[in-house]
Amino acid sequence: MPDLTDPTRATNPALKRRLFVGLSAAVATLAGPATALAADALEFGKPHPPIVPEDDPDIAVSRPPLQSSSGRTIESYAAAPKNAPATTPGVVVVMGAFGVDNQLRDTVRRFAKVGYRTIAPNLYSGLDAPSGDNTDNFEPFRPLLGKLADDTVDADLAAGSSYLRAAQGGGARKLGVTGFCMGGSITLRQAVDHPELYQAAAVWYGKVRYGTTGNLGAITPIALAYADEIKTPLLGSWGERDTSILGDDVRALDRRLADLRKPHDLKIYASAGHGFFDDIRSSYDPFAADDAWKRTLAWFDRYLH
Repeated sequence: MPDLTDPTRATNPALKRRLFVGLSAAVATLAGPATALAADALEFGKPHPPIVPEDDPDIAVSRPPLQSSSGRTIESYAAAPKNAPATTPGVVVVMGAFGVDNQLRDTVRRFAKVGYRTIAPNLYSGLDAPSGDNTDNFEPFRPLLGKLADDTVDADLAAGSSYLRAAQGGGARKLGVTGFCMGGSITLRQAVDHPELYQAAAVWYGKVRYGTTGNLGAITPIALAYADEIKTPLLGSWGERDTSILGDDVRALDRRLADLRKPHDLKIYASAGHGFFDDIRSSYDPFAADDAWKRTLAWFDRYLH
């Protein structure tokens, strides 16, 4: 079952709200100089116009229904580069607690803008979920998280990966998976359970302790035993000021993966708390978000091309 941590209350209050204007250098990294110029006036850390709008001429946006092996049809949000060749790699984006909200949809388009076929399955399909757009109210989503069974979530994500492979039309089919908060924990599970689907994984502040409900005390070996089974090259990004996922837990996972000689790159950002990539909410940290985005793109470039 996904972690029930409130993403809006999982950061040390010492991390002050930051609003930044004119982050053109950072935006240039994520989607090219033209987008940087368009984003110069955006104010991050609160709701703002998209970084990559839906009508961007370089991408095509769609909302394909997906037939999951769980026996249900689910909603999704997808974007791809215009006139993408069959060998274009893909990325499955795993939503966080607020669902496929406007920030996650923008992230899907950002991946498309830099050359990936991308899809975000709506794991809340059929659960009558409210919109997560521009809200910090986690309470309506709390009961929904308890309804997300692992096998159903995995089947829904597999439906997204099947869509991307079909869209590619054969040839070299390489897929990455990435997710945020709850989606980060789910992404970590994909790296263990579904190496046949994904050639690279990028976790954003996902839960590290397996089978535990809290984070008191030192992490025990059994809570990291899953690391022995990780077969997918794993990149991860966390915040030191995150009160829901301890930096020491991440460091323990890093040591375990190093001992096992698993391909990995885990980083903890001293300035950041939970949700630091979420640029429409006050948890946003521009330095951590920019660096982690660069690392994610470099990781996918390494393993998906």
